[in-house]
Amino acid sequence: MNVRTFFKFVELPTKVASMLPLLLGTLYALYRFEHFYPLRFALMLVSLLSFDMATTAINNYYDFKKAAKTHGYGYETHNPIVYYRLKESTVVAVIVILLGLAAGGGLALVAQTGLLVFLLGGLSFLIGILYSFGPIPISRMPLGELFSGLFMGFVIIFISAYIHSDQTVVTLLLQGEWVSLHVNLLEVLYLFWFSVPAILGIAGIMLANNICDIEDDMENRRYTLPVYIGRENALLLYRLLYYVSFADMVVLVLLGVHPALVLLLLLILIPLRRNIARFCQEQHKGTTFILSVRNFILMSAARILVLGIAVIWAAVWPA
Repeated sequence: MNVRTFFKFVELPTKVASMLPLLLGTLYALYRFEHFYPLRFALMLVSLLSFDMATTAINNYYDFKKAAKTHGYGYETHNPIVYYRLKESTVVAVIVILLGLAAGGGLALVAQTGLLVFLLGGLSFLIGILYSFGPIPISRMPLGELFSGLFMGFVIIFISAYIHSDQTVVTLLLQGEWVSLHVNLLEVLYLFWFSVPAILGIAGIMLANNICDIEDDMENRRYTLPVYIGRENALLLYRLLYYVSFADMVVLVLLGVHPALVLLLLLILIPLRRNIARFCQEQHKGTTFILSVRNFILMSAARILVLGIAVIWAAVWPA
């Protein structure tokens, strides 16, 4: 397996769905807590990217092994294992190496931070595996959007902010046979509402993918959300996800980000609505699915820009 084939196998361009929340959480911590630990950031980057690639690889491998129909709907081109004629042993070896890198980076991060990162990381690790693997993978159920949105949107942002917070958000201590937990509810709520665009944007990517694949999923007995609620209701939900995502603007103002900067986020409604309308007209994996990815990038990049300017603003003109 060469580098180009590897990138296709793990679908590297889709890793933006985990890298942007990492940047959002890091900038949030820099603005809110005024701390940044380069080593912790690097360890989380390695662990997160490796695990994201591993789950995609597992998903492709599972689809390859479990496909009920292997011809007539693009199976030969949709699945990179078939298209690039990859050896099964090579595929399994790549998955094991990626999981090893993810676990190693995660454990090193736990050593730097504490027990809470171990618990949240372990839970994310479990959900990531169950998303693509097991008797009934989450990706083949109507829960894929919910789990992917919460774990890739909120949990990634939470951990990436928490590791720079010096435990001012949550403190979890193990002392002998006692475990003590202290939660700053206001800070957790702020972080959750700040994460809403990432949660809904990632859910939108998964929903768009499942809408495009609705016929194939029915053929292969993958009972995703669009299969349950129908194409029209799925498209209505798709539209609502993006408009609800602007609820975080209130939290940004409460955090002290200048209202003028926050209002700039409304400008992305123009291209966002255009992309939504185009996808609702035609749902095709090869041409319009990418619009959901572009929407997520647009929403996240706008907030990264606003938060980045706010960090610089606060440094140059401290309150």
